[in-house]
Amino acid sequence: MSDRPAVLFLCIHNAGRSQMALGWFRHLAEGRAIAYSGGSEPADAINPVAAQAMAEVGIDITAGSPRRWTDAQLAAADVVVTMGCGDTCPYVPGTRYVDWPVPDPAGLPIERVRPIRDEIRDRVVELLDGLC
Repeated sequence: MSDRPAVLFLCIHNAGRSQMALGWFRHLAEGRAIAYSGGSEPADAINPVAAQAMAEVGIDITAGSPRRWTDAQLAAADVVVTMGCGDTCPYVPGTRYVDWPVPDPAGLPIERVRPIRDEIRDRVVELLDGLC
């Protein structure tokens, strides 16, 4: 447990949106809060175009790997941010949930992933403003 606020970013494959959100969060939070990410059906690898888009803004998300969310992450989360996982996302009564209707970058060219990256950044900034 930590005295810092914790956020869990969830999407289906934990390869694009939730990884970009985690990258932005860690970069922008500067240690004021902590974050995790997970998926209901993790992919085999990070979406390379999402990683390329994040690298363009100086954030390396390639060290991460898609994984399923854990009960420990759910228990630690003050806020759970869902992105397209619908009913497959876990629900914990009493935990704050926020749904971000952000397009899935899977299969998209870099030109279409950049606006998704930027939208996620804006949403992370707003989330952090409310947390810290």
